[in-house]
Amino acid sequence: MTWYYLMPVIFILGILAIAFEEQIKINKTATALLTCVLLWSILLINTDIASVTEGYQTWLKAVSQVQPDELAVSDYLSFKLNHHLGDVSSTLFFVLCSMALVNTIDSYGGFKSVAEIVVTENKRRLLWRVALASFFFSAFLDNLAAAIVIIAVLRRLVPDQTDRMKYACLSIIACNAGGSWSPIGDVTTLLLWNSGRITPYYQIFHLILPAFFNMLVPTLLAHFFLFKKGAKLRKPSDVETDELMDILPRRARFIVLGLGIASLMLVPIWQTFFDVPAFMGVIFGLVLVWIYTELMFSAHKRRLREASSLRMTTLLNHSDLTTIFYFLGILMSVAALIEGGQLLIAAGHVSEAIPNTGILAVLIGVLSAMLDNVALVAAVLGMYPVDVSGAVTPFVVNGSFWVFLAYCGVTGGSLLIIGSATGVTVMGLEKISFGYYLKRFSLLALAGYIAGAIVYQLIALI
Repeated sequence: MTWYYLMPVIFILGILAIAFEEQIKINKTATALLTCVLLWSILLINTDIASVTEGYQTWLKAVSQVQPDELAVSDYLSFKLNHHLGDVSSTLFFVLCSMALVNTIDSYGGFKSVAEIVVTENKRRLLWRVALASFFFSAFLDNLAAAIVIIAVLRRLVPDQTDRMKYACLSIIACNAGGSWSPIGDVTTLLLWNSGRITPYYQIFHLILPAFFNMLVPTLLAHFFLFKKGAKLRKPSDVETDELMDILPRRARFIVLGLGIASLMLVPIWQTFFDVPAFMGVIFGLVLVWIYTELMFSAHKRRLREASSLRMTTLLNHSDLTTIFYFLGILMSVAALIEGGQLLIAAGHVSEAIPNTGILAVLIGVLSAMLDNVALVAAVLGMYPVDVSGAVTPFVVNGSFWVFLAYCGVTGGSLLIIGSATGVTVMGLEKISFGYYLKRFSLLALAGYIAGAIVYQLIALI
């Protein structure tokens, strides 16, 4: 039994190491992969751990045509390992292809038009434009990609570092808010969708208003407390000349932008109406952009001779595989705890301690500010399976717990700058300290978090 209890200890230590990545000087991806390998190694070496689980007994019944004595627990674990790897891979392929699409759009200058839309010298007006752009871009792309785009825009529009840090911090809150109401807005919402907990359009219609208030309240407070009325930027805002316009055909930027955004927005439609997996839908979009760019290069050989770096074969080599491997490690680590039975036992203890699922979701959101929200949500999915009994409970498909968890799991990460991949990325790009965000924006994020939660509960009563 020592190994049984050692597994959750290893997992918790892994999560803590990820949370304190900067302090221990070990990349979180390496930690996640090590945790995954250790947990599955324990399971495969000490097969007795899985032999008493409900999952193993169910599997034995499913393969009853084979004599039970001919089946080893190792066969079950090998089967489940491949099964979990397949489920995780669908999520990872979606993230990888969506990242490639966003990177291609950015490389072709598609997002530079955002700068032309939000440009203004008035600090308060710029604040609202940045917040709204972050909110909607994170829903159509994902919150991390949206944050990177917004920071690139801010560097063109706001030369003063002090002012830019304020806009960047608010964009973290707005991006996470926008990512919570979209099935593709954050990895956690993608997990909830892919696992069959929520459906895209149910999530959108039930969370867009709470998410909007999550963005609105902090922006309104920042409007009055961070910038004086009539305050102007120190230097006139100016959008840099787009050098790509001298190389690319004029319409290429807009075609790539349109194809990329449309492909991402159509993913839920593919899945809902044609039962096409999400990752297949985004692969289809990537292929469309790839074919268009290849035809463009063929039609303009001389003109694009010096633009080989814009070919898809080159852009795909710049994919962020570190992030992909990180998600692989985390999700497979959670899968190991599922097969070991520890998460099921933990769910029972948590349900006894916190019977109210609304409070539970709120607490998970608060914890996601300190720990990784992907790991937390993945663990919760392992603890609470979908209720298929036919009874009306918070755990049925589109149940109140899953929908509220989508909101809390994403927006709760805004409470601290280290609470989300968006915050950590912006933190690195703009050199924002933990203390700076804690002092000036954590309370704003908390106000938005509470406001959105109240709005959701009011909607649930209707």
